[in-house]
Amino acid sequence: MRKLLITFCTVLFCLQFSLFTFVSHAADNSNNSGANNTPSNSNHLVNRIKRQIPIDQYVITQHKTTILDKKIAYSATTGTQPIWDELGNPTATLFYTYYQRTDIKDNSNRPLVISFNGGPGSASVWMHVAYTGPRVLNVDNEGYPLQPYGVKSNDYSILDVADIVFVNPVNTGYSRVLPDAEGKMPSKDEQQKMFFGVNADVSYLAEWITTFVSRNERWRSPKFLIGESYGTTRVSGLALELQKNQWMYPNGVILVSPTDIGIERNGPVKAANRLPYFAATAWYHKALEEGLQQQDLTPLLAEVENFTINQYLPALAKGSFIDDAEKQRIAQQVAHYSGLSVTEVLQSNLDIDTDYFWKALLRDRQQTVGRLDSRYLGIDEKTVGARPDYNAELTSWLHSFTPAINDYLRTELNYQTDIKYNMFGPVHPWDRSNDHSGENLRLAMAQNPYLNVMIQSGYYDGATNYFDAKYTMWQLDRSGHMKNRLSFKGYRSGHMMYLRYEDLKQSNQDLREFILSSLPNPEQAAKY
Repeated sequence: MRKLLITFCTVLFCLQFSLFTFVSHAADNSNNSGANNTPSNSNHLVNRIKRQIPIDQYVITQHKTTILDKKIAYSATTGTQPIWDELGNPTATLFYTYYQRTDIKDNSNRPLVISFNGGPGSASVWMHVAYTGPRVLNVDNEGYPLQPYGVKSNDYSILDVADIVFVNPVNTGYSRVLPDAEGKMPSKDEQQKMFFGVNADVSYLAEWITTFVSRNERWRSPKFLIGESYGTTRVSGLALELQKNQWMYPNGVILVSPTDIGIERNGPVKAANRLPYFAATAWYHKALEEGLQQQDLTPLLAEVENFTINQYLPALAKGSFIDDAEKQRIAQQVAHYSGLSVTEVLQSNLDIDTDYFWKALLRDRQQTVGRLDSRYLGIDEKTVGARPDYNAELTSWLHSFTPAINDYLRTELNYQTDIKYNMFGPVHPWDRSNDHSGENLRLAMAQNPYLNVMIQSGYYDGATNYFDAKYTMWQLDRSGHMKNRLSFKGYRSGHMMYLRYEDLKQSNQDLREFILSSLPNPEQAAKY
């Protein structure tokens, strides 16, 4: 059995908000790892007053695992840490899980990775128990759910080279808005101004990170921000916010399946950039003509990308004034690469809607393809129609993730609460105005010569497609002065490319190499 330390919220907070009456127990146990960890029956909360999360509380458990054939020991700190207003009153509390390797004597040079998912409104669960953490979902080699639900050891976790904290923004996971000292909750409009918008989100999270770093004595550690999907907007904004207002300078930013991060790509660019994704999807489902189908995916995509930039995009830019012969030629080539018919392409005015593609590609097989990962198949009530009835990939993922995270937090990490774990929380309407996150990331890189950026994308992601990610990288620094600090990695899976076993292995290795290569030499000064 392991040693277990439980620390509950301060008496001040408990009295001020009347959240809980606690009984705290400590049991001495030997260290264990993995699924054999079970919480002590003597650890419990009594006299529950309200179904509310404690404001400031954590539980520490001790574990062992094997990563890349090397045994390591680590602790998992699971708890809540508050956000304060200017008067020092807590306005919300964020739920987090912090993994720290314990067989390292000095962590001053040990990297700290701060991890966010997206949505907005999504919990940290996705990358937490499927990508970089020490435990991953029990799924098959392609990422499909298996029963019994649960987690298993992640042999490729980056915990061997970096400590990781998974953060849940307000209303995701167990994170919640708090009532004021009089027990009154802020209005919906007040909550949006405080938390639910591009810039509000970045502002309060930067403050939270500073508190976390101070409490855990990690100011000297090299720091990396990683975000997935909308989380890429979040960490792009945080890079500058941390430097500008918290005086904290990251070494790296990782954008996993990135959004546009405020970089415009509308009109013809938006339409053209979809074609390489269409080609990848059609290739995967063997829906292309034999000559293309016999190629490997990588050279095929290079061919489609070349056509997209040099022919398809200029043709779309001509709109209705394109020559009929050119329009016919472009339509034939788009159909050739997408797996659709020339008639469908022409009837779409060369601009193929993604909803239509997901519905139409395998219409003759009476199947639809997934939005976030087009390897996943669905079945609709009717074969006709312009969009699928549901997202085949998301329903599959929720099969695996929801029971796994709830069980893992309670039985292995010993975090006990009656609060519902919000896989997707109420954060809308989300204020997307004044989104300059991409420009902020560029400025953060310019100000900080240590700061490097890596993008990771799955070829079968139709929500944040990989060619959009490449385009964003190309536009991020138009001067070209910093392009040697920008890199792109692609994988043969979708939005959460790490669900596929081979990509879990490779994407973590790419992260590991990026982190290590972004650490400056002792004599390397931060200057141009």
